[in-house]
Amino acid sequence: MSGENEHEDENGGAARRGGRRRGLVKAAGIALAGVLVLSAAGAGWAYWHLNHNIKGVDIDSALGDDRPARSGPTSATPEASASASPAPSTALNILVLGSDSRSGAENAKLGGGDSEGARSDTAMVVHIDEGRTTATVVSIPRDTLVTRPSCPTPSGGTTAVAYNAMYNTAYSVGGPVCAVKTVESMTDVRMDHYLEIDFAGFADLVDALGGVTVTTDEDIDDDQSHLHLKAGEHRLDGRKALALARTRHGIGDGSDLGRIGLQQKLVKALLDQISATNLLTDPARLYKVADAVTGSLTTDTGLDSLGELMDLGRSLKDLPSEAVTTVMMPVVQAPSDPNRVVADEPEAGDLWASLK
Repeated sequence: MSGENEHEDENGGAARRGGRRRGLVKAAGIALAGVLVLSAAGAGWAYWHLNHNIKGVDIDSALGDDRPARSGPTSATPEASASASPAPSTALNILVLGSDSRSGAENAKLGGGDSEGARSDTAMVVHIDEGRTTATVVSIPRDTLVTRPSCPTPSGGTTAVAYNAMYNTAYSVGGPVCAVKTVESMTDVRMDHYLEIDFAGFADLVDALGGVTVTTDEDIDDDQSHLHLKAGEHRLDGRKALALARTRHGIGDGSDLGRIGLQQKLVKALLDQISATNLLTDPARLYKVADAVTGSLTTDTGLDSLGELMDLGRSLKDLPSEAVTTVMMPVVQAPSDPNRVVADEPEAGDLWASLK
């Protein structure tokens, strides 16, 4: 989540384990359960509207069969009631992207940069283990140099293979389909699902929750993200929360590592706010939050409906927050460019192999 031009300096780092992303998946399940409550209460129009908010991309058809193999099927988790459909229990790999629109007055008001188009500034592979009681979130630095494979385009053509290309250019040249294909090419791991979150929608979500409280360890003075904060506790609205997610100048060494640290603080603050806000007893706010969430989502066609998202949330009900771990893909400085990184082998390959 960065507001800077992709050609600016980014210092890679050795792989580091992040803190626990507490409640990340469980919070999603709670939000989806809230949507189900709205539907069961007879809010048919609301359900229709929220369902149609979600945008779907048919990635499977676009990529065909030239992909890593799917994880082997396993039996569903047994249910106490024979009448209830069993929750899925197979392992899952989900590519989660944060996309950032860079053009227009609204983006400028939210602290964005001055470049055009949209980029995938945040990329994570969320691996949910078989049984869905543990999960690992692997962050991919956006400045990782990769071999970007040839990707299909919506017009029916293909993009050229690119060597030593920045990872996040895959989204720029070929959208979600190329982002998925590039990750599968570099990891040899099948992405079962794709989920993209628009950052402007993220700001709307924070506002729908009434803001978030974040404590910063040092002063932040970043003209590029339009954020100026003294060290200490702050109540942030959506605009400032998004600026915090984009900030990297003026903190630490100015690299992605400091920015990722701020994003982790923000995720925890957001989850704390969701927990503190009793959405299930406040239908109006629940709808506003659900509208912000679904309005910011693009998914593959296997998750592009409320029913499918709720099935996913239901399958994660036994995933404890302390069993969700975040790591960064092992990287080292690129020999060709000190401001870029490459996968640190064999450690990176071993990590990806553990997710199969």
